[in-house]
Amino acid sequence: MLSGKCAVVTGSTSGIGLGIARALAGEGANIMLNGFGDAQEIERLRAALAAEFKVKVAYNAADLTQPAQVRDMIAAATREFGAVDILVNNAGIQYTARVEDFPEDRWDAVIAINLSSNFHAIKAVIPKMRERNWGRIVNIASAHGLVASAEKAAYVTAKHGVLGLTKVVALENATTHITCNAICPGWVLTPLVQKQIDQRAASQKISMQQAKHDLLAEKQPSLEFATPQQIGALTVFLCSEAASQIRGAALPVDGGWLAQ
Repeated sequence: MLSGKCAVVTGSTSGIGLGIARALAGEGANIMLNGFGDAQEIERLRAALAAEFKVKVAYNAADLTQPAQVRDMIAAATREFGAVDILVNNAGIQYTARVEDFPEDRWDAVIAINLSSNFHAIKAVIPKMRERNWGRIVNIASAHGLVASAEKAAYVTAKHGVLGLTKVVALENATTHITCNAICPGWVLTPLVQKQIDQRAASQKISMQQAKHDLLAEKQPSLEFATPQQIGALTVFLCSEAASQIRGAALPVDGGWLAQ
């Protein structure tokens, strides 16, 4: 379905982003990976994806806290593949603390990566998308883009902002074939979430299995994690013609979290 298209997926060396990259590659899209990690491991990942899906796969190490590097990443993908047809803003970090204890540098970092990088990447891709009159922008927000949790001020603020940005971009391009939507995962078992499980197990002196159950039971009625593969499949759908009139939406994949 996406043969010949190019997708830039931020934060795609692991977790949800890697699941999305795999799903898009499975539909024939060339992929620009982005994220942190060991250089040799990332090269092995890049080569394995290219071999498995028979598509072109490149990697860009842009630091998403730096607007110039975000712009350069989009320019590099355009040089490599001729165009950026699909942009998936997925990269995210987390920090938890009460507002009065929240380190200011952590606030700045979360906002920069989880929100501002989305703006800079979208700004960079929109002009060429408008020239071709086709594009798909998918922002990976969160259930926390729609509801809040204590001790997550920066993350909740950023993800609420992502949904606002999504709606504005959708409206500004409403008469074109460029769509912009957001996916709002609940708990997905990624390295970011695993860290929270590890901390819970250690602080409460409980088993890892109990920590997982307790984490899910607080928010996610299904008592099951969503998966990167499920997020990837929804991303592919949003890139399809069938989704061409889905615009500015916030689509939960949350096991019933927001139904409560």
